[in-house]
Amino acid sequence: MRKLIVFCHLSLDGIAAIPSGNLDWISYDTDLEKWAEPIVAETDTAVYGHVTYELMKYWKTVPSNPNATKHELEHAHWIESVEKIVFSKSKIIPDWNNTRVISENAKEEILTLKQKPGKNITIFGSPTLANSLIKLGLVDEYHLSVSPVVLGTGKFLFKEVKDAIKLKLVEEKTLKSGAVTLHYTAL
Repeated sequence: MRKLIVFCHLSLDGIAAIPSGNLDWISYDTDLEKWAEPIVAETDTAVYGHVTYELMKYWKTVPSNPNATKHELEHAHWIESVEKIVFSKSKIIPDWNNTRVISENAKEEILTLKQKPGKNITIFGSPTLANSLIKLGLVDEYHLSVSPVVLGTGKFLFKEVKDAIKLKLVEEKTLKSGAVTLHYTAL
């Protein structure tokens, strides 16, 4: 059975997105890229909420950017090739290769995806969507990077979770930037 993974960057106070949508608070460097690469390589279905999907469209522009790094070009190629599923109640017309929009029955869709052959199904960012799927008990693993910053306001990854979720720490690593990466499995 395929696993549903939450891949998310967080602040020390648990915020995954700020109102402006700016990402400059994330301790981004080559160490973070190296941490993310095997997670991405083991994913063939990328899951997004509406807002994150719109942000991810940036990757469509990377191949034509003469200043793009090797990592950026590889990631742009990967994201173009994988299945992309957008969960949104807003009307979205998918304008990207291999993209489907799901507006209802998220639980059934995820359970169906988990039964299909393939690699992991990964929710990238998308704290509102991730929160909903966490509450439904569908998430198998968490890959989190915690940046050394307190944001104070924004969208919390676990805001709506009311019941305890027991986790097992699989791996943790401190990066040169001061960020900490955490890999947990749900028990």
